[in-house]
Amino acid sequence: MGKIAKYLNQLTVGNVFDNPEVLENYATDRSALKIKPKFVAFPESTDDIRKLLKFFNQLSEKNIKVPIAARGNGQGKGGAALTNGIIISTEKLNKLLEIDPRERLVHVQAGITLKELNTALSVSGLTLPIDGHEDDTIGGLIASAPIDNKAGKYGGIQNYIERIEAVLASGECLQTNRLKKYAVAKKAAEKTPEGAIYRKIAKIVHDKKDLLYEIEDDPHNLAGYPGIARASIKETLDLMPLFFGSEGTLGIISEVILRAVPLKSRPTRVVTTFKDIATAIRYMKEIEILKPEKLDLYDLKIIMEARESGKNLDGVIRRLEDGYVVFTSFAERIGSRVKKVLSLQEKFPRTVKFMIEDINNRGIINEFENSLVNYLSYVKNGERVPILTDFYLPPYNLESFLKDLKILAEKLELDLALYGSYVTGIYNLRPKFDLEKENYSKRVTTFLRAGAYIIDRQGGRLTGGTPEGRLKAAVVNDEMPEPRKELYAEIKDIFDPKGILNADVKLGAESRFTLTHFRNSNQPKIII
Repeated sequence: MGKIAKYLNQLTVGNVFDNPEVLENYATDRSALKIKPKFVAFPESTDDIRKLLKFFNQLSEKNIKVPIAARGNGQGKGGAALTNGIIISTEKLNKLLEIDPRERLVHVQAGITLKELNTALSVSGLTLPIDGHEDDTIGGLIASAPIDNKAGKYGGIQNYIERIEAVLASGECLQTNRLKKYAVAKKAAEKTPEGAIYRKIAKIVHDKKDLLYEIEDDPHNLAGYPGIARASIKETLDLMPLFFGSEGTLGIISEVILRAVPLKSRPTRVVTTFKDIATAIRYMKEIEILKPEKLDLYDLKIIMEARESGKNLDGVIRRLEDGYVVFTSFAERIGSRVKKVLSLQEKFPRTVKFMIEDINNRGIINEFENSLVNYLSYVKNGERVPILTDFYLPPYNLESFLKDLKILAEKLELDLALYGSYVTGIYNLRPKFDLEKENYSKRVTTFLRAGAYIIDRQGGRLTGGTPEGRLKAAVVNDEMPEPRKELYAEIKDIFDPKGILNADVKLGAESRFTLTHFRNSNQPKIII
């Protein structure tokens, strides 16, 4: 063990490692990248995080800059939780600290997972209605702010977070709260890093109103720090919106107070198959009026591939060789909605097949819901790496996008099967690549840039469902308007003047570095 790791172990309660085995385990996440850190730290308290950041901040004052990346369970697909410096993992910060069932308020450490949280909340008849991976941490969800498939009905993670505690690059703690004008002035007068942040952010929201209105009018673009447009409301100021989608570049989230909602009964599900996209879109427009919990679209190829691996999906596919499947789930007043779904059948041709959940077909629908995991995870001679994921498409251009996609698939010789949520407009493409082939990184780069082009051509946003991270930044940074880029760089500098917190992510991401750090081996595992 090196001198720095030994010193940090003396400094903190948690452990810091620099041995090759641990570093190798934290060199990858769910992205296509591999970047080996120098250290991996497992703090066991906010105080541990403070000591770690204070140490590396002091090093930066001596011109020894060690990049710091925060990491939950490594579920990110953009490579933001990777670094060649130190990874600070929140895996040990996974406690539910307090729950108030009457007010539905929950105080947790940032490393608690969605599964752990919802299991604990269910005892009180509560839940956090986020359709994320069960291993997503609450801190990670805030830092990546994904638009999940239930966000159309319940809103995303930002709708449920009341306050956060974050450790700044200086090692000081920041506890967010929406402050009135006099309280902001009092904070801004303090001669502390927190006071300087309030003073400078207050100046931005006062001086750059027109630019903030422009950002607010672009809600499907999560690149940069668009939360600045929501920081000031009716002469109040709250720094919390800036942390949504910040990817660990402004501070490391350590504790969270969130608001839960009553636990819903098990939803009723409907699976509908279509020969063509035009009819599927017409159906989704009709069904969207009923406010479903989820309204997801799948290329039939995804379901067919799952069937080939043994899944019992004949009842879904219904002899079709090409087409689309729409999955709908309803959470409340099921009876009236099912009647309306049944009445819709009369409006569509007989080729459109409806499967409304009942006791006889429940098993098939369960297998259908697992078909996406099957499609993404069990790939021979390759991997469905997340290159073009979580992008936004306006509903009126979905059909024309699929025409562009067909042309792109033929040119690149890729099987491009689209899936995503019609309600949120967030979609994904996960073609198979063999990471062990020589031209892999070149093919991936071509796919990323060509895909981004047709998304933009159809009025979409590459960063519509998640922020840019390293991967999408290779495209987004070149296209971001200069005034917005300057504003976001100013915000980064306000929170992290030494540039030690994930400085090579988001605006600081360099295409050359990213594109030379693609993994060169397949990782066959479940990676939905």
